[in-house]
Amino acid sequence: MQADLCGRSLDRPEGRGTVEPKRSRIIKGAIFTSALAFYVGLVDVGQAQSASDRSSPYVVSWNRTLPTEARFIVLANFNNEAVLDQDTGLLWERSPAKTRTDWKAAKSACLNKTIGGQRGWRLPSIVELTSLLDPSVQDSDAMLPSGHPFLNNPSGFYWSASADGESSKAWHLHLSNGHVHITGKTSAFKVWCVRGGSTADQ
Repeated sequence: MQADLCGRSLDRPEGRGTVEPKRSRIIKGAIFTSALAFYVGLVDVGQAQSASDRSSPYVVSWNRTLPTEARFIVLANFNNEAVLDQDTGLLWERSPAKTRTDWKAAKSACLNKTIGGQRGWRLPSIVELTSLLDPSVQDSDAMLPSGHPFLNNPSGFYWSASADGESSKAWHLHLSNGHVHITGKTSAFKVWCVRGGSTADQ
């Protein structure tokens, strides 16, 4: 019998040879299975994220510059009354109102509005409003991308929710030339409601 310096036997028990104990094999098998499952999970998540980035219309991605036909999607599940902008992830009412109102009434109109059977609409920030503009469009009633799906011939001045902390003034957009101005909240401008994105007054 062979022994180490501490007197412990170096001989394997009879019959065990080079086969690992059953418990050890089970533990190692469980570790390998867990590691494999984790790796496969990472791959699946990565593939899902990649696919989402490529094709999902609900990805908020302000770095996109899609052509008009791919950028705007009229949503059937909103009774074709809402348009998804894939450049920003924002959902716009397809037929903005033609009537003019003051700023307080404009905010209330969006908050109380039902579009495509859904609530949760709001007055957009000035940044969100200007994101609809296409600077290449000139000499037009509206600087919107050519071929856009919006109805009611959007044009003129539109309120934003942005007030910069002013109690009596707020920003508005002149859709015909893309200019933004700050003016008294008692002025009368049009309203174009949006859904999703930030709810802060920007």
